[in-house]
Amino acid sequence: MGSVPGSSSSMYMFRFRQTDPPSAQFNYRDRDLSFYFRPSPTTLYFRVENLQGRPVSIQWDDSRFLDINGRSGKVAHSTTRWSDRFSPLVMTQIQGQQQYGDYAIPMDYLVDPGTATGAANEQPHQPLIPEDSSAPTYSGRTFGVDLAFLVEDRPRVYSFRFQVQSVMPR
Repeated sequence: MGSVPGSSSSMYMFRFRQTDPPSAQFNYRDRDLSFYFRPSPTTLYFRVENLQGRPVSIQWDDSRFLDINGRSGKVAHSTTRWSDRFSPLVMTQIQGQQQYGDYAIPMDYLVDPGTATGAANEQPHQPLIPEDSSAPTYSGRTFGVDLAFLVEDRPRVYSFRFQVQSVMPR
């Protein structure tokens, strides 16, 4: 993946690489699932395709996010709200031969919507990597996600790690 501009007001462009499992194309595939990722300074976007004919489920409560500072915690995604922080999250089922696209962030990065501005239907959150003058200090750091799935009624965890390869001024 090339440079990711981040927000339009960012002073920096970011380059990422997938380190685990290693992939120059930000993807991974086994016999059951195919993954594609697009890391950015704000969120970790992903798409997963169920390659089998039977449904699989993302078990959000068993998934973990490793943030840029090395802390591990619960995963939030597009339907997670501030009020969900301490509640069990509903699993996401992906039917056979179907795709599902979403993003993942640390649950701790959610911001109280009463104190934030933004679209009414969007949950505000802190960026994965600050885009201010401290951004260059994050070069070389790693973050990632451990996505827990239920495949053929068996739990399976898929771990992915990404490195901030470089942070360049615009």
